[in-house]
Amino acid sequence: MTSIKTRTLLIEKARELFAKYGFDNTTMNDIAEASQKGRRTLYTYFSNKKEIYDAAIASELETLYVQLDEALGKEETASNKLLLYFVTRLEVIKEVVTRNGTLRGDFFRDIFRVENVRKTFDKKEISFLKMILDEGLESDEFDLADSLKTARILHYALKGLEVPYIRGVMTGNPGDSIDRDTIANLIFIGIKKK
Repeated sequence: MTSIKTRTLLIEKARELFAKYGFDNTTMNDIAEASQKGRRTLYTYFSNKKEIYDAAIASELETLYVQLDEALGKEETASNKLLLYFVTRLEVIKEVVTRNGTLRGDFFRDIFRVENVRKTFDKKEISFLKMILDEGLESDEFDLADSLKTARILHYALKGLEVPYIRGVMTGNPGDSIDRDTIANLIFIGIKKK
């Protein structure tokens, strides 16, 4: 087994254990046993539990980024890409947090731990949003003064929507999807009377 496959296996087994038992109730020994690798192998790749936890969260975020990239590849206009980005991102974050069981509790309880791991994803997201906004400026779909500042605001708006959306507060039911029309109106039309 190559070192990349071994590392990936260790991360996946750790993610499963963290999802089932939580960060505090999972040991390095548990991860070594679940992956059928020795502790020495585990410590070759990760020096401590926090490091492998961070890698598990980073892996989930990378999956999210790939799904967003694939979804946006299907759209032609910048407007459609931006709307799809908002909806897909919120849905995928909800699915990732929900799928990971006990990690869901960790997500809400220790958001700062998750935020620390998200720094790389956050930079990618701002860059991705800026790219969509620049595309919209070039195609004359959008009219905005600064695509980078706008991308940052959209990024933080999305982050602010995550917890209420995952908990179902925004829709009134955790099983409901977000209303695309409301998002589209807010992004593209706004709330000011014309």
